[in-house]
Amino acid sequence: MRILSVTTVIVLLVCSVDLSAQQRRRRDRRYPPELKGATVEVYKTIGDVKLNIYEFFPEGHRPSDKRPAIVFFFGGGWRAGSPQQFEKQCRYLASRGMVAMAADYRVLSRHNVKADRCVADAKSAVRWIRQNAGRLGIDPDRIVASGGSAGGHLAACTATISELDEPKEDAAVSSRPNAMILFNPAVVLAEVNGELPVRNPEQLPQRTGVEPRRISPYHHVRSGLPPTLILHGEADKAVKFKTVKWFTDAMKQAGNRCELAGYEEAGHGFFNFGRDENRYFVKTMNRVDEFLGSLGFVQGQPNVEEFVEAIRVKAEE
Repeated sequence: MRILSVTTVIVLLVCSVDLSAQQRRRRDRRYPPELKGATVEVYKTIGDVKLNIYEFFPEGHRPSDKRPAIVFFFGGGWRAGSPQQFEKQCRYLASRGMVAMAADYRVLSRHNVKADRCVADAKSAVRWIRQNAGRLGIDPDRIVASGGSAGGHLAACTATISELDEPKEDAAVSSRPNAMILFNPAVVLAEVNGELPVRNPEQLPQRTGVEPRRISPYHHVRSGLPPTLILHGEADKAVKFKTVKWFTDAMKQAGNRCELAGYEEAGHGFFNFGRDENRYFVKTMNRVDEFLGSLGFVQGQPNVEEFVEAIRVKAEE
């Protein structure tokens, strides 16, 4: 019988743990998602495609309330992904008194669309929330757009891109949010001073569906954009940290409020629930809570640690 060395056994165990974690993450991002306790509505229909929005309401919420709302867009390179990615962020912010939502949108793998159509869907989601604010108990002037990676790009586009709205929608209802919270967002899709620090830049025109500059948030920064918080891993290899610094600087130079929270040694997707024993989930959501508090969208002290601990205890029961 062959005897494995101690080193080999350790390597096999580590690989097994890593594989198990990857399988668990894939399972947790199933599509379409099943988000227990969420109210599900269709916010947009394109042909035979119905796009859902998953709503999490604060305890005791009433339609007569006028609460701030936040909508999250998932990451996945405009190719794939699931609204389930931001389930825990939604649940936490609902516990803090906001109406929190996770929106589906069309992607390449499921709907054969490019990024420009993803942008149109994100703008539709913000418009739909504003149109339905009265019956949902939402303040139409306190809507936050958020998301991670490609979803962060979409959230940024809802504020910065003036075109690409769905043609048949009521343009009198604004698709622009009142604030943005962006997790490792792709905000530079065209050259800046001759530099384009993105992976596979030659593929961008095929992936975006339009000339990349048209949906590059950095290139559409101007005065009057909503207050913004960016949370980014400084070791992110997929979306370079310097690109969000460029965006932040441009926003400030235009007279907009834009805060950049960098996390040393953190990589892409560092903020996701379940990673690194939720160390960065806690850090980022505390920062999000602080930002929202400064806007008057939440009240009192953050309780992210207690929220995470309650989930852990429930999982062990």
